[in-house]
Amino acid sequence: MCLQFNIQDPKSTTEEPNGRRTDVLTMRVCICFKGSCEPFNVPPDQTVGALKQMVKESFLVQLSDDKEVREYLELSYGGAALQDSWALCDVGITSGSAIRCLIKSEERPVLHVFNAVTGETLPIMGSEALLHISVATLKTVVSVQSGLPVSTFRLSTPTGVQLYDCNHLQDYAIEVGTTIRLDTWDGWVEFLQGCLLGHRLTAQSHLSDKKPVMRFQLQVALCIAASLGHLDLADWLLERGIHAEEPVGVHPYRQWCHQTAHPDTLKCPIHLAAESNQLLILKLFITKNLLTLACRDPGGRDPLRIAIQHGHRDCVRYLANKLCSVVSLPNMSLPIRIYLQIKRWVSLGQRRAAFNRCQYNGVAFKARVGDKLLVDGFNQPNMSSKSRKAVAKPNKGIRAKPLQPLPPISNSPVSHLPSKKAPRLPSLQSVNAGDFKTTRENVIYCLTIAREALVEAAEHSTDPDQEACPHGGLIIKDPGSCSIQISHPSAQLHIACLLVTESRENHRSGGPAEDKRV
Repeated sequence: MCLQFNIQDPKSTTEEPNGRRTDVLTMRVCICFKGSCEPFNVPPDQTVGALKQMVKESFLVQLSDDKEVREYLELSYGGAALQDSWALCDVGITSGSAIRCLIKSEERPVLHVFNAVTGETLPIMGSEALLHISVATLKTVVSVQSGLPVSTFRLSTPTGVQLYDCNHLQDYAIEVGTTIRLDTWDGWVEFLQGCLLGHRLTAQSHLSDKKPVMRFQLQVALCIAASLGHLDLADWLLERGIHAEEPVGVHPYRQWCHQTAHPDTLKCPIHLAAESNQLLILKLFITKNLLTLACRDPGGRDPLRIAIQHGHRDCVRYLANKLCSVVSLPNMSLPIRIYLQIKRWVSLGQRRAAFNRCQYNGVAFKARVGDKLLVDGFNQPNMSSKSRKAVAKPNKGIRAKPLQPLPPISNSPVSHLPSKKAPRLPSLQSVNAGDFKTTRENVIYCLTIAREALVEAAEHSTDPDQEACPHGGLIIKDPGSCSIQISHPSAQLHIACLLVTESRENHRSGGPAEDKRV
């Protein structure tokens, strides 16, 4: 249907509140709809949205707006659709211009999926029959639209109930228009964002510290790069030793129950590249390893068959030429299919031999004693899309080591003090590590106790050969050393303590070493 407006330059009279009458320039529009025309005046600054409302009221246009289909009016001028907020004069519509009006319809999404990684909402199109599919099928659809492998996210209802692959959507009472939430592993948000954007440095800086988890992250990154065509990221991952013919697998926390995992966890990056029509990624994978040509997905399809089913002509032409080529060897030539079969036998034999020697690389993926295990329905899946900073453990501050208690002083009488008992030196065993905040305070306390002890010992000493120390001070010969030794004829006290940085700096800046008194 077509509505045509004939725009002219009539004038309308309006009365202001003060009683004065002013002429307002308007455009007379003739709307033709189903063989009938009705003229009325439209101001030049009239918005497109208001004009649509006038058409609905004048011709009683009924627009369907149900859960599945939505009908709406669209005005176009010069081949461009007009937005509701635009004014007629702003888009260059002048007197005599023709505006085309169409009634269009669009299908509403059956479901919405909120992606917590990117913050976007993905529409899931289809009919109400989509509500009767399994959760595993829905995860496959979401994986294709989001570019994330199925083993990197989980789906949950708006109330937070997790959707398990073995159940159907109708088991969770999901209706048309429901928004389902997509969450990933805690601490993976920044890593997946870097992979989706193809930022190698961002993905590299957010890898896990645990080797099994990091290995799984690298395989996930290669799958995302193959699906979205990030050539630089894919090349870097291949250099790191990640193979395009290996499946993405499952998280190491779920490795023990891989028999019940989603079938798409057996897909390899080469299959995702063929599905997504990423020709450059295919060339990169095949150049690195010809065995990727014969790699099969869970359905038994090789990359050529996958490309044919998806109608990717460029990929089909390239893969077909590769499979029809010949490999030249010394003194012989082999068709590529026979060469691939031989290479596959050799690779399989090498893996079995390495496995017998306990050197097979796949051992890193297996669960070990002490690893975390996730059981569906019994513990938290650790998939709430928390950032890495939120899940990182707070760094423990550097704590001062507790002071080592001094060895007790012997109570036996000293030979050169026959008439008096040797004074008992104060003990530091009652001092706790938390009594002093800094190492400097500990050092000062120890030296003070030692000074008082030596002064008291000097007062009771009768040895004429004793070396006097003025003011009972302690002589430090080497301020840069990590221990101080104090000797006295009547008592020996060894104090091990750390010297503060200021002592070393003062010693370095003070010129030649000299005796310093504390």
